[in-house]
Amino acid sequence: MSIKIYGDPGSGSLRRVTTAAAIMGIAIERVNIDLFKGESHTPDFLALNPHGLSPVLVDGDVVLYEASAINLYLADKAGGKLLGATPRERYEVLQWMFWSGEQWRVFATLTFNERIVKRFMGQLDDESIVQLAFANIRAAGAVLDAHLADRRFIVGDRLTLADIDIAAPFSQSERTKVPFDEFPNLVAWQQRLLETVPAWADTKREVDARLDGAIKAAGIEL
Repeated sequence: MSIKIYGDPGSGSLRRVTTAAAIMGIAIERVNIDLFKGESHTPDFLALNPHGLSPVLVDGDVVLYEASAINLYLADKAGGKLLGATPRERYEVLQWMFWSGEQWRVFATLTFNERIVKRFMGQLDDESIVQLAFANIRAAGAVLDAHLADRRFIVGDRLTLADIDIAAPFSQSERTKVPFDEFPNLVAWQQRLLETVPAWADTKREVDARLDGAIKAAGIEL
């Protein structure tokens, strides 16, 4: 039985999962969920994730949502790849994944909801919310920029799930205009990922095609 991954190809969270699966050589069956058509709020999908969000993994009787949890599950199946080379690195990877959820990605998602999702709903973004998100992104970005001053990767000397989690907000940064360009080490790290991790570059093209096409079709000016 194949591992099914439900999600919209424009989702940065789905990108984290499809990237990790490709790197680890794990075969997955993609099931497209069109977020713009409300397919994540059908009764069948809500039975998988009551929050109506993607991605969702279904592997036999295992159902998981939240991309980080899905990637940890996949990494365990692949024998621990992307989880660090030592027990200590594994805990550091987990530290940065939790940090990303608490201090980093949440504010990029908030910006995306304000600057992109609201436009699809015919609403204007609330600039005070955007600036609140930017303030938190700048605070976390300063920590990341210092951390990456003498490192090629977030943990150890190779790619881990920490890199994938923390890189996720770059999926929408060209559209949301988050202030990543203020942090040169962070920008250089992201560029290295695009140049050295083929799956990360491939999934960027998928996200860009999906989102840019949807924005153009809706007649939205960013």
